[in-house]
Amino acid sequence: MNEEKDIKKLFSIMNKEYIQIVSFILENAEFKKRLQFHHHENRSVYVHSLMVSYRSYQIAKLFHLDYEAAAIGGLLHDFYYKDWQISPKEKHKKITEAHGFAHPRWALENSKKIFPGVVNDKIADIISRHMFPLTIKPPRYIESWIITSVDKYISLEVFKTPSQLYKYIGIHPKEKKEY
Repeated sequence: MNEEKDIKKLFSIMNKEYIQIVSFILENAEFKKRLQFHHHENRSVYVHSLMVSYRSYQIAKLFHLDYEAAAIGGLLHDFYYKDWQISPKEKHKKITEAHGFAHPRWALENSKKIFPGVVNDKIADIISRHMFPLTIKPPRYIESWIITSVDKYISLEVFKTPSQLYKYIGIHPKEKKEY
């Protein structure tokens, strides 16, 4: 993934207030590792999260909502432990352990560990429920609904490769047996 142009373009349109709100996350070494984590095809988790965060911040600000929680929650919504697309495929006992269902829980755990004191109830809701309806409980806050919606909108790029849709929710097809 070579996203230098995307990152420069994103930073060129972001306002100073947004950068000030999220700079402690963007400068964090653990968060920067997400530059190497694949999100969808040719986009990193870092760039995806930045896009979701900034768009959500703009929407929340426009409607006089908690734009700081939207900015922070948007950056941390996919702050999981490993690059799930290049890691060895894991067999799951239950579908709820698959990436699409479980990564919000992992992202919340990681966020609390790396940024203690930052994750309040609203940010925890944003992170843990952004995959609704896969995560059965719906978001409780309007800011959570914004991140949930923006995340899905930004992720529409997966429709460029419909044959790969199954993997984005963490389901791997059974291998075909050859006779």
